[in-house]
Amino acid sequence: MGANASSMEQSDPNGLLLSPSLKAKLSDIPESCVALVLSHLDPPEICKLARLNRAFRDASSADFIWEPKLPSTYPYILKILLQDEPFTPLGKRDIFALLSKPNSFDAGTKEVWIDKKTGGVCLSISWKAMTITGIDDRRYWKHVATDESRFQTIAYLQQIWWLEVVGDFKFQFPVGTYSLFFRLKLGKATNKRLGRRRVYASDNIHGWDIKPVQFQFTTSDGQHAVSRCVLDNLGSWVNYRVGDFIVEDSNALTRVKFSLTQIDCTHSKGGLYVDSVLICPCNLGKNVVDLCCRP
Repeated sequence: MGANASSMEQSDPNGLLLSPSLKAKLSDIPESCVALVLSHLDPPEICKLARLNRAFRDASSADFIWEPKLPSTYPYILKILLQDEPFTPLGKRDIFALLSKPNSFDAGTKEVWIDKKTGGVCLSISWKAMTITGIDDRRYWKHVATDESRFQTIAYLQQIWWLEVVGDFKFQFPVGTYSLFFRLKLGKATNKRLGRRRVYASDNIHGWDIKPVQFQFTTSDGQHAVSRCVLDNLGSWVNYRVGDFIVEDSNALTRVKFSLTQIDCTHSKGGLYVDSVLICPCNLGKNVVDLCCRP
């Protein structure tokens, strides 16, 4: 009995015996100290530790933890998403949680979100927000409902001689370098599947091996990028990288005009799906499926 009792006791550095009730526990750490430690971690790590106990959960809600992890332009992003609608003021953690999910705006033709780890701002623009030659003529284009696009719809080119897809947008980006991609796929969907993947036929694909398509963009401060690529991505979505642009003033709107063209009228082309344009921080763009195009 005495042996058991002594084994439950613990000595402090001065040799005094402490009862089990006086042993330090994780929950005994002051909330302010926990919050200070959490402030040095990235958001996924903070969320994991917040599940440890109530003290960590409460500490993880401190605004000073999340403020530096939000993009500097988050008030602008909230404004375009909420469109001046009344809403309950949110803490910085709740704002981060809201913006880390895709949020649609501009009649559902655009989505914006922030990367959960870095807080980098990403923007996706549907083909519906672009000007496409012949898009309303069903001899040339079909509008296809699908779950392969975040916008639930894509445009399918059956055949055309003059291909021109043009768009532009204005957005307030944080300071940094951004990459722009076109998301495209060759082939025509069939009713056959290979496991969960739909099988695409090559019957209607033509004209892309004769001359490359041209991608380009121009920014409001004079930056310009051009790339050319021969399309050969049968049955697979590919993000074709157009180039990078630099944002130096986060308080100003950056306007970007972009295009995809193949306007050589000596041959027709067809069998192309057009989904969207993606703009994301350059460091995140390295993780995007990327076919290198010729400058």
